[in-house]
Amino acid sequence: MEAKKTPSADLTKKTGMFLNLGLAVAVGVTLAAFEWKSFDDGSLMDLGMGNDNFEELLDIPITEQPPPPPPPPVEQPIIQEIPDEVEIEDKIEVNFDVDVKEETVIKEVVIAEAPVEEKADEIFDVVETQPTPPGGMSGWNEYLSKNLKYPTQARRMGIEGTVIVVFVINTDGSIQDVDVLRGIGGGCDEEAVKVVENAPKWEPGKQRGRPVRTRMRLPIRFKLS
Repeated sequence: MEAKKTPSADLTKKTGMFLNLGLAVAVGVTLAAFEWKSFDDGSLMDLGMGNDNFEELLDIPITEQPPPPPPPPVEQPIIQEIPDEVEIEDKIEVNFDVDVKEETVIKEVVIAEAPVEEKADEIFDVVETQPTPPGGMSGWNEYLSKNLKYPTQARRMGIEGTVIVVFVINTDGSIQDVDVLRGIGGGCDEEAVKVVENAPKWEPGKQRGRPVRTRMRLPIRFKLS
């Protein structure tokens, strides 16, 4: 059986009133605590009546620092006086009375050039007197026309042109170190070297009147007729 509450015994209706009343009391207590003032009842001290002992302070003497030692004396250099002019007691006699005759001839000083040492094995490319073949260049051309043979391979292949041969003429006119400077092939190079090696002796080149070894370059032309 469920019990029913009477309206007069229902306290939930008064909770709002009690809450407001509690808040009001709490606020009032808080304000009272901040506004409460407390005073110290202790006796005041008269600072002007105190006994001071300032007269009993000791006098501190002023400390004096000793002056720094004086610097060592600086030795002054000794200055020696040197006279500006020195008198020369010895007299130098100059004789200007020299007889110069008009016929006196002053020889001209000729500075001779130092002789140039020539090495025996030195080969000259350019000399004062060029080597020459027997009979001159016309004799050389005649020698080539008689002894130069057109290679069969070059003739069959239709090769023609100029072979440049380089060689050395010794002091006795003999020929050595024959080589091809520019060739055309087809056996023409070998034929040119052969005909030069078998050539007669040349007249050697000369430098300052002395025969020297000279390097020569000559063209040998191959042309089909």
